[in-house]
Amino acid sequence: MKKQITSLPDASQLEQELKRERHKHIYNRTLRHTVYSLVTVAAIAVLVATLWMPVLQIYGSSMSPTLGENDIVVSVKTSDFEPGDIVAFYYGNKLLVKRYIAGPGSWVDIKEDGTLVVDGTALIEPYVDELSFGNADIELPYQVPEETYFLVGDHRSTSVDSRHTVVGCVAEEFIVGKIVYRVWPLNRFGNVG
Repeated sequence: MKKQITSLPDASQLEQELKRERHKHIYNRTLRHTVYSLVTVAAIAVLVATLWMPVLQIYGSSMSPTLGENDIVVSVKTSDFEPGDIVAFYYGNKLLVKRYIAGPGSWVDIKEDGTLVVDGTALIEPYVDELSFGNADIELPYQVPEETYFLVGDHRSTSVDSRHTVVGCVAEEFIVGKIVYRVWPLNRFGNVG
């Protein structure tokens, strides 16, 4: 039986094989770094969205015309509110969105035509289409308790909010944050006011 002699590769074949191995190594390293980068970016995005800037979807019409059904908004975790800011908060196991009207210690009154008066000054509310006394069953004038906020929906005739004893004033610990930006629908993309 004769032994078969295999020929050894020449220099050009060795050079091609070496290039192929280098390319494979660079490709694998680049792929690994890309996957690690994407996972890191996704983890950071989840942390930001959870801890600092929650993204919320609007259900219901209590904030119309400012926010509509299925709008998607971004909020910023803060407890520094000014009258007119839109605030998200927990009520039971639901997340509600209303407008900040008055803070702790302020006196709130509602005129028969629905005009809100805070500490003796009537609020100018260009974001409300129609003023309404609504379902208010609190004793007026009403002083906002310490560490709570008086929040009211923009659709005053139907919104159940701090004007009603069912919801009442919202404790600071239940506030998620201030709504600052609408990301959906795209034709209304931008700041929320």
